Amino acid sequence: MADEIELKTAPADFRFPTTNQTRHCFTRYIEFHRCLAAKGEESNECERFARYYRSLCPGEWVERWNEQRENGTFPGPL
Repeated sequence: MADEIELKTAPADFRFPTTNQTRHCFTRYIEFHRCLAAKGEESNECERFARYYRSLCPGEWVERWNEQRENGTFPGPL
């Protein structure tokens, strides 16, 4: 029998009480990159933020934000 994969999404966050998860997605993306900047690329402590934003954000958004970060045009506070 193959290993079972457990699927999870980000836990509920009181800052985002509505069903629109756009801000939640954006905030988790920013939290992940702030964590990497503070703790370093090798830190496993940031992995939970990565799981959160990856479960909330459409892949197209993440690709665009990654390009914007590389170009120095990302609109968020990192």
